[in-house]
Amino acid sequence: MKESTGNTGHPSEDGNRILDGAALKALAHPLRVQLLEVLSSYGPQTASSIGKRVGESSGATSYHLRQLARHGLVREVERGSARERWWERPRGSLTLSTPELEQDPTTREATRQVNRQFERGRSEALATFMASGSESIPPEWADAAVIATMNAHLTVDQLAALTRDMSEIFREKLDAYRSEPGTPGTRPVQIHFNAFPLIDPQETT
Repeated sequence: MKESTGNTGHPSEDGNRILDGAALKALAHPLRVQLLEVLSSYGPQTASSIGKRVGESSGATSYHLRQLARHGLVREVERGSARERWWERPRGSLTLSTPELEQDPTTREATRQVNRQFERGRSEALATFMASGSESIPPEWADAAVIATMNAHLTVDQLAALTRDMSEIFREKLDAYRSEPGTPGTRPVQIHFNAFPLIDPQETT
């Protein structure tokens, strides 16, 4: 399984990236995943502004941002006054799991921890939208959203081709529509695409 997460930050030279074991272990902390998600969704932030979003002190967020920066997962940017340090997530997707990384028990566990935290954040975001989206945002935004589930019986080769093709389509289309964070008239938008074989608990191996 490949877990990939994308962002809305500024372009970087690195582009899409497969995380190595050291970066995965550095990311395997619930707060650090939260910080990465905030920067992905809302664009450049200070340690204080991120702290308000996640309910942590600026000292705690500043420390964890520096740890993420050591592995190139976030970086400082020049913005605002010189008294405040601004951070952003470089643009591009992060691949969290490869067959090579799965061979190492420590990186395998780090990958699972990061995946669990990303999934928790996605589930919470969707649950919040489902519970109060129509009340907390303008109706045209709620009407423009879609939550879709499709089911199919596929071979493993068909599933691999589908996920590859749809990922390429999504990236191409998103690049055509993407705006810089803070552009007037925009809101942070999160896009999910899930395709996976269902595990039947009644089946035996």
